Amino acid sequence: MAQGLAMGWGEWGRHDAVALAGLVRKGEVSPKALMAQAAAASGRVNERIAAVLEIFADVLANPDADGPSREGGLYGVPMLLKDMGSGLKGRRQQAGSKLTRDFVVTRTDPTIENFLAGGLVPLGRATCPEFGKTFDTATDVDGLRVTRNPWNLARTPGGSSGGSAAAVAAGVVPVGMSGDGGGSTRIPAAFCGLVGLKASRGRVPRGWGQNEYMNRFSADGVVTRTVRDTAAVYETLVRMPKGGSFIRMGAPAEPFMAAIGRDPRRLRIGLSTGSWGRGVPTDPEVAARVREVGRAMEALGHIVEEVDDRTICDWEVMWRCYIQNWIGGTATLDDKARSLGIEPQELASYVTPMEYRHYLAAQRYDVRDVYRMMADNNTVTRQFGEVFETYDLLLTPTLAVRVPEANGPYSLLRDEELDVWVGRLADACRYTMPGNETGLPGISVPAGLDRDGLPIGVQFYGAWGEEALLMQVAAQLERAQPGWFDQVPPVSVAVG
Repeated sequence: MAQGLAMGWGEWGRHDAVALAGLVRKGEVSPKALMAQAAAASGRVNERIAAVLEIFADVLANPDADGPSREGGLYGVPMLLKDMGSGLKGRRQQAGSKLTRDFVVTRTDPTIENFLAGGLVPLGRATCPEFGKTFDTATDVDGLRVTRNPWNLARTPGGSSGGSAAAVAAGVVPVGMSGDGGGSTRIPAAFCGLVGLKASRGRVPRGWGQNEYMNRFSADGVVTRTVRDTAAVYETLVRMPKGGSFIRMGAPAEPFMAAIGRDPRRLRIGLSTGSWGRGVPTDPEVAARVREVGRAMEALGHIVEEVDDRTICDWEVMWRCYIQNWIGGTATLDDKARSLGIEPQELASYVTPMEYRHYLAAQRYDVRDVYRMMADNNTVTRQFGEVFETYDLLLTPTLAVRVPEANGPYSLLRDEELDVWVGRLADACRYTMPGNETGLPGISVPAGLDRDGLPIGVQFYGAWGEEALLMQVAAQLERAQPGWFDQVPPVSVAVG
């Protein structure tokens, strides 16, 4: 046993959220002891990974401070909040930006209410890049802070939920909040050897200040080390307040924990490692690993067929509407600045170089572009829908690249032409961004390590509303290939 703590570090590293909650229910450990262990875990590794921004002192003293339900299935389990998106009343939320350095959340958002209803205890905040606009988690809010991958400290953990993923992979907590607007749950899951599900558009509630009509891209979620933890969190994460969604989906057909307890039916899976409308090839080692996973799925009884990606959708249209929305979403940054008492001409001093270039470029769009973008969205969403008339799932890489350096080519701190930078980002994220454009659910799961000892993730897409099937398939693969899911990075509380 670690001195003065509930359990030894090896035991802590082995327990997922479901297991820790079971110990609490049986009275073998208290929530307060779990908070102390998680805080000590942060102290053990955070100097190296720079993933945890803050531990809430009042929650460390009293895990019930923010009202987690004692009836929730995960009562007493510590988690970290992503430092942007849905927020918890009274807590700081800087969103990785000097512009919002002093922002404090004034009303708890429905996603966080759902975490609390499930019994999870938000213990602190985890890092993200400025406003989530990339998958390299490097910021300059109070000096340069580069969040690093526990598998190799020279590499990025991904993003924008990079702090959550690095902390979960290193064993600080079993669950980290994420949000996915271009792959920001799935990408860090892939880079850190974790499970990351982006739910269908409308499945998870949005913050009180927006809905799916205002922002069709994003969906809150979590990164975890096990499929059952993802399923257990989503049991309550999908609760929707009245009027809480522009899209009314209704409740899932069955509990997710029940779904993952059995194998899925025999599925027809389309496999693609193609260009998806981008001009550079996918890393060959990544593509080869996807095909290896395809063979593993065939061994489990599924039908796997190669898909010509040119038949999936009109990629020119897809990228035009996605990138326009991606850049155009910063057009109101001047309004945010004014609300904070900052004049728009001062923005360049408060945001990263690449965020400021997004803002300037957003001014080139007009109302005609917005209407064409909405028509384009309809086109590609229906085209992707037709794919799922043939296939139950699509199997793809999560990223077209292997894990890049930290504060490297995808950092918002770079000073280069925007179109070059955005093109590079889209090339890497060619398999995740279409899911945000179309609203389809996708899950990234571990598929072993590359030649440099870094994780490779693969992604399954399902038809709209098929989160249970995606979790079923992930759980089946986890049972068949446990070595892909249970590897421990060199920087871990369990290692030292």
